[in-house]
Amino acid sequence: MAPAPIPAHVQEMLAVAMTPMAASVYYPATQPCWYSSYPRRRRDAVVVAASASSSPEETKDVVIVGAGIAGLATALSLRRLGVGATVLEQGPSLRAGGTSLTLFKNGWRVLDSIGVADELRAKYLRVQGMRMRSSVGGRDLREFSFEEEAPGQEVRAVERRVLLETLASNLPPGAISFSSKLKSVAGQGADGTLLELQDGRRLRSKVVVGCDGVNSPIARWMGFSEPRYVGHMAFRGLADYAGAGGQPFEPKVNYIYGRGLRAGFVPVSPTKVYWFICFNSPTPGPKNTDAAALKKEALELVRGWPDDLVAVMRSTPDDSVVKTPLVDRWLWPGVAPSASRGGVVLVGDAWHPMTPNLGQGACCALEDAVVLARRLAPAVLATGVGEALREYERERWGRIFPLTARAGLVGALVQWGNPAVCAVRDGVVIPRLVRLGPFLEHTNFECGLLEPAPPSP
Repeated sequence: MAPAPIPAHVQEMLAVAMTPMAASVYYPATQPCWYSSYPRRRRDAVVVAASASSSPEETKDVVIVGAGIAGLATALSLRRLGVGATVLEQGPSLRAGGTSLTLFKNGWRVLDSIGVADELRAKYLRVQGMRMRSSVGGRDLREFSFEEEAPGQEVRAVERRVLLETLASNLPPGAISFSSKLKSVAGQGADGTLLELQDGRRLRSKVVVGCDGVNSPIARWMGFSEPRYVGHMAFRGLADYAGAGGQPFEPKVNYIYGRGLRAGFVPVSPTKVYWFICFNSPTPGPKNTDAAALKKEALELVRGWPDDLVAVMRSTPDDSVVKTPLVDRWLWPGVAPSASRGGVVLVGDAWHPMTPNLGQGACCALEDAVVLARRLAPAVLATGVGEALREYERERWGRIFPLTARAGLVGALVQWGNPAVCAVRDGVVIPRLVRLGPFLEHTNFECGLLEPAPPSP
């Protein structure tokens, strides 16, 4: 019996959903959460605590919690506007975990504005286009050229570790305080917010910026719900061809569709290739830290899929393979708490974790950093900061909420396993209906340049 026809409105949704933006899967710096329910308070949660500590207080203008992409970009943006910030990182060094992430035009504009883009461009390939295939026999469905479909678009995959190192190297020595884990928000008053660290130090700051990732204790303290598991898991890895004379692929995103399963890979540099697999799972399941077992599980998912994908995965060191749940948080108006509380404000995934289906997680974190710095710098140098933080939220919410929702809906559509829907996707939607240019309109964000502050006399 022939499958039932797919309604026109479903085909339209598929046309949007099948435009693949997640050339790489971006995950925040914090460790992934593995849960089937969301407890109100975890053991590492930041709490409001009245402290009897006799440790002297250090006074700061701005303290940033978290030395991930959002935290370092915020610190660098503020510095260019003449405001210093102390960045607290709970680890002993910058976190070297993670694989690769894709930055689109809007992300590169932010990196241009803070003065680090060219340093990174020199290391990573500019992605020229996209090839879309079926998992069945590797049949070609469609090819795109970014220059033809979206003139002026800039797409590059970058190693997360190198991005962090580049941002950090442009901060003054001592700006990042390592081994500085937040214990509690000990109080707020007219003279700022008091933070207590696990090592006993106490910091009172006019502004505290929470950049502590998707599992943010500061967001929890502010009343935000735990991120929502969306029913999809992801494997990702970074293949290394340094010992093979370089990777053999054209600078294109390779995207492969199956039923309830999708995968892809994209060249990052002359010797590195990033790959990912997204698959449906009703629960995240138990956490597995056995790298070899994770790689074996990932390969099993794509058995019989195109040889080039499998070859990339086999060229990946075991310790470069990770498995994570996909989560998000929709900032419903009138329901979600404010992004600021007193002098405390959230940036990036701490505020708005989103699924990677638009490739905008890191880009939006970078946008947040520049917008917050531009709003905050004059206020920090003057008197009060409350209105500046509210202006930041008003400016960003109208962009962040629709992108988070759209990314979640696209992911739900792309992960459909219905055979009839997949047949229409492969036979009609991708070959005839998908248009890349309109789908990339969200990357046209203009952040402008951050003019460096004049040197002190």
